[in-house]
Amino acid sequence: MDRIAVNPQIHFGKPCIAGTRVTVQSVLELLNEGLSFNNIIQEYYPELEISDIKACLEYAIALIAAEDINLVFA
Repeated sequence: MDRIAVNPQIHFGKPCIAGTRVTVQSVLELLNEGLSFNNIIQEYYPELEISDIKACLEYAIALIAAEDINLVFA
């Protein structure tokens, strides 16, 4: 998780790839559109490395794993 940073001064505290202004959300949205890691780097964020994109996925997985789910049945 050392590749992901949260700074209230950058993008209102949204998680970003450390040392950049690239949000985790932006990377996940590109992955959701079907872009490959290499396409994201070549076409959008040449400053990133494949390990940065993997860190975004790991961050999202960790966030969901830590989430409490409260089911309400009517």
